[in-house]
Amino acid sequence: MKAKSSVLTIRVSGELKHKIERVADEQGVSINQLALYALTKEIMEMETFSFFNSITRSKRKKAILDDFDAVMAKIRPSKVPEWDKM
Repeated sequence: MKAKSSVLTIRVSGELKHKIERVADEQGVSINQLALYALTKEIMEMETFSFFNSITRSKRKKAILDDFDAVMAKIRPSKVPEWDKM
């Protein structure tokens, strides 16, 4: 079943509108598709930041780094494929 869409009207400066139009044209997408992508990406980044911030808020930097090192120590070394070497 197709989800219902809603209309959202926003006001932007003329300069930003021209930039949006230019980038959408360069990407070969509509302004609407570009706006959906940009808004979705930014919202996901904000949610991700909030999630990790809620987890790390009460921890000290040293404790976070020690936990990271402990997890990394559990990973067994593996051979790096030729195509993945620098």
